[in-house]
Amino acid sequence: MDWRVGSAVDRGAELRGAPGWLEAAWEHPEAVAVRVGIGSIEVDRDGLLVTRAVEGAFDAERHYLLGHLDQRPWFVTTDHGEDGLVPLRTVMDALPAVMLEVAFTGVGLATWHAGSRFCPACGGATRVVRGGLARQCSTCGVEQFPRTDPAVIVAMVDPDDRLLLGRQPSWAPGRHSVFAGFVEMGESLEQAVHREMAEEVGLELTGVTYLGSQPWPFPRSLMVGFLARAGRAEPVAAVGEIEAARWFTREDLRRAMAVGEVGLPPFTSIARRMIEAWLDGVLPA
Repeated sequence: MDWRVGSAVDRGAELRGAPGWLEAAWEHPEAVAVRVGIGSIEVDRDGLLVTRAVEGAFDAERHYLLGHLDQRPWFVTTDHGEDGLVPLRTVMDALPAVMLEVAFTGVGLATWHAGSRFCPACGGATRVVRGGLARQCSTCGVEQFPRTDPAVIVAMVDPDDRLLLGRQPSWAPGRHSVFAGFVEMGESLEQAVHREMAEEVGLELTGVTYLGSQPWPFPRSLMVGFLARAGRAEPVAAVGEIEAARWFTREDLRRAMAVGEVGLPPFTSIARRMIEAWLDGVLPA
């Protein structure tokens, strides 16, 4: 999916607060719903999202409006718990672009609502408002909105155009990827790139270029992609965090992938797209 283009979903932000509007959307004859859970979603035997006609009365605490898609209201629901749901990570590569956006948004909302039932200001119970895009404290009235944690993800190349890949100890055997880390309080995205690369592989950068971004609902990240340039120094992997880090030429990486020595991240991840763009010689684009 190309996250750089406009969304196919009209979220109707200006209408959500109108009296009766959400209930009318729920009762629309073509309204559909997708069941979601914390990091999970309902799919059919082919791995595609199951969409159902809405049923029963609208319940703001369990039914969240994604918006209108092809003039039809789309909801995600948390009805019936987690039974019959599968982890989104295991099926996301098979989802068409628009359904991937629906899945990422729905799972992200479900995860946030499950962990935000009390007010961070006074501790009072909160209720869902604006069709699931916010919660409001029943005691002090403070509104809170879904939290997104920015993280940088970096494709680092040297003067010979080799790409640096590494792996974490917790990953599946052979899995390699580019490097990523969360942005800390008080630093810019670019500063986070410099800090993370120094901490994880001990390398200083000579240039940083923005590439693009992607939502990542595991549990609530926004991945911001960069191309970074470094010298010809060898990486020094951070003990306990990075198991291995090495420079690859394109021939090196293709050979390692062919024999099963290296596996790449999921196709739907910005990490995979960055690596494949480098393999194709078009990474800055």
